[in-house]
This record gives sequence, structure tokens and C-alpha cells, in this order.
Amino acid sequence: MKKWLLALLFALPTFAFAEDAPTLDTGDTAWMMMSAALVLLMTPAGLALFYAGMTRSKNVLNTYAMVLGAFVVAFVAWIAAGYSMAFGDGGSMQSYIGGFGNAFLSGINWNDLSGTYPTYVFVVFQGTFAAITVAIASGSVIERIKFSTWLVFVAIWTIAVYAPITHMVWGGDGALLFDAGALDFAGGTVVHMNGGLAGLVLAFLVGKRNGYPKIAMKPMSVMLTALGAALLWFGWYGFNGGSAFGANSIAGLAYLTTTLATAVAAITWIVIEWIIFKKPTLLGAASGVVAGLVAITPAAGFVDVGGAMIIGSVGSVIAFFGVAILKKKLGYDDSLDAFGIHFLAGLWGALATGIFALNDQDLLWDGPLKASGDRMGQFMVQVESVVVVGIFTLVGTVVVYYIASALTGGGRVDEETEQVGLDEAVHGEKTLNI
Repeated sequence: MKKWLLALLFALPTFAFAEDAPTLDTGDTAWMMMSAALVLLMTPAGLALFYAGMTRSKNVLNTYAMVLGAFVVAFVAWIAAGYSMAFGDGGSMQSYIGGFGNAFLSGINWNDLSGTYPTYVFVVFQGTFAAITVAIASGSVIERIKFSTWLVFVAIWTIAVYAPITHMVWGGDGALLFDAGALDFAGGTVVHMNGGLAGLVLAFLVGKRNGYPKIAMKPMSVMLTALGAALLWFGWYGFNGGSAFGANSIAGLAYLTTTLATAVAAITWIVIEWIIFKKPTLLGAASGVVAGLVAITPAAGFVDVGGAMIIGSVGSVIAFFGVAILKKKLGYDDSLDAFGIHFLAGLWGALATGIFALNDQDLLWDGPLKASGDRMGQFMVQVESVVVVGIFTLVGTVVVYYIASALTGGGRVDEETEQVGLDEAVHGEKTLNI
């Protein structure tokens, strides 16, 4: 009898470990795989069409190629070193960056789990975020940046800029902004502020398009842009819903707030155009859709219906201001308004999260609001996060661009290529062969 009891006592730690060990949940796994596929759809389909439709006809294929090229190059860079630097152990540098212990996914087995689903699925899901972030920046410099420079820039920037920012915000215990309690549900700072500001920096470094702003540069197809916006909206359910990391109630909350904020933002943009220009445009409605999606992204799993409506509406107003007023006042050539829509709406969403996040222990991450109900403290943490991300993106983008430019013999196409159009001069193709 004593031997049996002794054996049972020795076995108890094993039983406890078995209960605490993560187990695979097929529902969560299926949801996360589908979410990754939806986010993938957002880049070479949604964003590519959204951008291509706004481009002049002689540069449509190049614009699409830049987005597609950004996705494939960024994803490979993510596997090579980006994932490890974002989510690996950084040792003494853990506050700012992960290490290289998981480069090329070293040390990760096919049956390892992240929570209730495979780690490989988490790697793919996060890799699609990395790819769309740098693809967003392409919208600021289409029609004049070298394709070779762009691809080199994407590879380096994904590792040197995107990965450290991801680590600081989402890198877990020891990471700078994560430890501070910054709230970013699905990428307001990590993705949209980051990509939008990188685009503006590139626009200044590469310079304006020849003839801008005196020559009218009309979009090739507003219908393509509207279709791209619709595909972005569809894919965004993976973007925001997948950031709950499971088929759960928080994913359902993100579904609702994403849909509502986007609808309100589209209505807001239409009304503004109706009041100011007397004509609501389809291009404006599509822009409002994207502005709403961007604005709600950092808050999707933290706010209720009222917060979602305010965030979407104000985000649309701010993005409209950036596109229609700020760009003209300052005179920069952000070709497809990556800064106006992604950075400004993302900035608002990041700050608004601190204002409208529900004080609900089941929703909040660790931070001032969860710890003591200190909303002003949480807002100041949000301010800290946008400042840190802004400075890191600005400096990092400048450095990476000059490296990419030096490696490719200059970052801008020659005047003749720009005049002919990059479709024919660079790719040897035309949108319509008629």
C-alpha cells in the first residue's frame, strides 16, 4: 500500500504537466490557417488591385509587380531572419530585438505548438503581416522607383525595421512596448503607422514624379480600386479576427467592430465629399473603407460598438484631411496616399485605443488600464508607442533606402523610363495589348 501511494506521489507532477501542456485544438488551427490565407489575399490581390487602379495606365503592371514582389521577398526574409528577430529570445537586447536562434526556423519542429495551434501556422500568419506592411509603403513611390531598388529595400527593411518594431510591441515579456502595456490588437503601430510612414519617407527620398502636381495624373481604373478595397475588407477579417489567435469570442468581437467601423468610415467619407465637392465618388468611398479598416485595427478586440463607430468615423475624417488637404499644403508626392490613409488613420486608431478600450479584464493586455483602471496612464503608453515606432521607422527607412540605392546604382528610374512608363520600359509588357 505504501509503495502504491509513493508511486502515485511521484506520478502527480507528470499528471500536472500533462494537464498544463498545450494541446492542439483543430478549430483554432483551422481558423488560424484560414486567417493567414485571408491576410495573404489582402496583399497580392486586395492591395495590389487597390493601388493598380489608382495608377496611370503606363505603370499599372509595375505597381502590381511592386506589391507582389514585396510579398514574396518579404516572406522569404521573414523566414530567413525576420521571425527570429521579432519573436526570438534577444538576451541582453530583449527590450528591442529578438535573437537569431530561430533563423530559418531553426529549433522549431513541425509539431510544436503556439498555444492551441501549430507554431508553423503562427509563423505564416505573422509573415503575411510583415509582407503587407512593406507593400503598403510602395504606394508612396510608384511610377518612379527602380524595381531592383525596391526589392532590395523590401528584403533589408523587413529584417532591420519591421522585425524590431514587431518585437518591441508583440515580442512578449522583456520587450519594450509590450512590457509598458501598449495596446495594439492587430497592427495599428506595427503595420499601418510603420508602412505609411516608411512610404512618406521614401517619397521624400526618391523625389516627386515628373510633372507633379501640375500635370493631371488620373487613375487608370476606379473599378479596379473599388474591387481591391472590397478584397481588402474581406481579407481584413483574417487580419483582425485572426489576431484573437483562436476561434473564440474575442475574434467575434473583432469581426463586429471591424465591420461597423469600416461601414461608418465609408459613410463619413461619402458625406464629406458630398458636402465639399457636391459629388460623392466611388474612389472616395473605397478610400473611406480602407481608412476605417486601418483605424479600427489596433482597437478591434478591445472596444465595443460605440467605440468602433467613433474610431471609424474620426479615422475617415483624419484620412480625408491627410489626402485632400495636408498633402496639398505640404506639397509631398505620396502617389497613392499611403501616408494619408495608413499612417494618419493608424495613428488615430492607436491613440483612440487608449481612450475607448473597455476596462474588461478578459479583453485587456497587461498595462495601466488593466492594472489599476488608469485610462490616462494607458493613453500615455499609447503615445509612447506611436513615438517610439515613428522614430524607429523614420530613421530605419532612411538608412535602408540609402543602402538599397547604393547596391542598385541609384534608387530612381531615369527620365526616359519614367516618361515611357515602367510597364513597358522595365517589364516589357502592357496592360492591354491592343
